Amino acid sequence: MKTRIITLLIALTAFVAAWAANAGIEFAQKEYDFGTIAEKKGKVVHEFEFTNTGDAPLMIVSASASCGCTKPEYPLKPLQPGEKGVLKVTFNPAGRPGEFTKTITIRTNVKGRKKVTLRIKGFVNPDK
Repeated sequence: MKTRIITLLIALTAFVAAWAANAGIEFAQKEYDFGTIAEKKGKVVHEFEFTNTGDAPLMIVSASASCGCTKPEYPLKPLQPGEKGVLKVTFNPAGRPGEFTKTITIRTNVKGRKKVTLRIKGFVNPDK
């Protein structure tokens, strides 16, 4: 009987600990300004650094951009508490002269704040 009670208490403790655990995400910056870029020089890249600020593994479920000219790349493996990661964003200025602002929407497993929006902006100098 004591063994069953102890086993039940251990299982209950593990369940409560898992239920209370929560991943967290904190970006060092949420916006990046490329400044003026030359269309003829091609794609530009920025890496957004983030940290799992929670006490459970953090998983980026998806990352999507507001335009096909912008491509996000993110870690596929879960990040442990305290671990840092990088979300790489590539912008292709071809055929897009003038000012631009693009958003990247990140979906995570963070309770209560599953979505984060990042922004890139700048000015494309057209080829002449």
